[in-house]
Amino acid sequence: MFYVVTYDVATDTKEGQRRLRRVAQTCEGYGQRVQKSVFECMLDETRYVELVHRLGDIIRRDEDSVRIYRTKDFTRNSLVVLGKDLGLHLDAPWTV
Repeated sequence: MFYVVTYDVATDTKEGQRRLRRVAQTCEGYGQRVQKSVFECMLDETRYVELVHRLGDIIRRDEDSVRIYRTKDFTRNSLVVLGKDLGLHLDAPWTV
């Protein structure tokens, strides 16, 4: 399944800056960064649940926000990119 993960972490404290780095590092283990706080991921259900739990353990729910969008039928034809395209290469083999 294809997911888009977006996040906004409060970084006005050192703790917030550490959370931001941890969220980004966690997402890097599951997908490809396409913008500063946006990742595109191809995950099975197990990896998806794992990602949600890991991110939930990192963030402060009263200060930070993580949004995960799921789509079952993502294809290159359903994506519009304006500007530099850093997205997933769907024609290439995937390593999960």
